Amino acid sequence: MQKNISQRQKIEEVKPESKTQKVSSRDIVLKQLGYRGEEVLQNAESQFPNETQTIIEKLAELVQGGEITEIIDGGKLLTLFRSVGIRVRMQTTINVEQDGKMVSWSDKLKGESKSLSESGSDPESSSDSQVEASGNNFNENNF
Repeated sequence: MQKNISQRQKIEEVKPESKTQKVSSRDIVLKQLGYRGEEVLQNAESQFPNETQTIIEKLAELVQGGEITEIIDGGKLLTLFRSVGIRVRMQTTINVEQDGKMVSWSDKLKGESKSLSESGSDPESSSDSQVEASGNNFNENNF
């Protein structure tokens, strides 16, 4: 009977541990991530799945152990990945203000090139005409 009671106690002790283990390492890390951290993590998982899984497990151990208590934002996570040699690529856009609106840099450049070609002042054709004009002024007697 004593043996039966001790076995039940051991089983009850194991049950709470299994409940805490049901929380995945990824979920533990996600709770610690701040601004754009999840975006960096998703990019890392898609580009380097095996390496990212290892880092997630180690980060989760550190979080559970209380060694990491601060929020990890996207920049810090990206720095962590790069410091261990994982070059996670992030999509980057540059926005500029044009006529009171935020426009991507590529759209702004496309708009300028369209306006140049529509106005007929194509930089290549104007430089060619300048070369031709200066070529007409060239005279062998100038030497």
